[in-house]
Amino acid sequence: MPYFDSKDHLPLFVRDIGHGPAVVLIHGWPLNADMWEHQTQALAEAGYRVLAYDRRGFGRSAQPWTGYDYDTLADDLWSLLDQAGVREAAIVGFSMGGGEVARFLSRHGRHNITKAALISAVTPYMMKTADNPGGVDPSVFEDIEKGLREDRPQFLKDFARSFYGVNENPGAVSEAWLDWSQSLAMQGSLHATLKCGDSFAGTDFREDMKAFDLPTLLIHGTADQTVPIEVSADRVAELVPQAEYRKYEGAPHGLFATHADKLTADLKAFLRS
Repeated sequence: MPYFDSKDHLPLFVRDIGHGPAVVLIHGWPLNADMWEHQTQALAEAGYRVLAYDRRGFGRSAQPWTGYDYDTLADDLWSLLDQAGVREAAIVGFSMGGGEVARFLSRHGRHNITKAALISAVTPYMMKTADNPGGVDPSVFEDIEKGLREDRPQFLKDFARSFYGVNENPGAVSEAWLDWSQSLAMQGSLHATLKCGDSFAGTDFREDMKAFDLPTLLIHGTADQTVPIEVSADRVAELVPQAEYRKYEGAPHGLFATHADKLTADLKAFLRS
């Protein structure tokens, strides 16, 4: 099943490998499902059915003009589970994908979800507003949009260096990895990249966090320059106090690559628990 259909009849790509309990991996912005290469292979070899899909607008999925709000993105996840015949699954969201996990649970409930993991996630609310004074200043997101519109390849090249912490820790990932990561990002449409940026920056998930009445794993790097830990995971830990919270000391945003083995081991332990 390399593709499934969204509610608005769009073909969305999914990599579906392995056999056993289902685990769905939701990628971050501005990448696609290939970012999970290490975890996909390791979890499948460990006896799980792993489904990693390209969000609409990215990778091999359709690139429509509309549908980049989190309600629609959560419905895309529902369509995947339904068409793949998944009756029970653990869902794992990285960065922007954490928002899909949160909105899915509040919008569709958890009757077919056994566990949830938020990795370097944008939840509960990124944007600094009057009622969210500790958030990220809107000017940061304005600069991101400006960079994307003016010279997307150069912006993404520079962005990757902070994403993986290479600007602070040379060699955190190889230059080849940075090049590959940029190539994944460039597969997404400019429009989808802009609209999803608006969504993860401006969506308030604080009410959605009430839906996390299930085993929850929370992982975040203390040196995350993209989604600062004090804006995100620290607050989620307050809103979901029963969550298992693991801080990766010195880890950047893209810890799925820089701390791949550690993340995979923690995911395996959480799935087995």
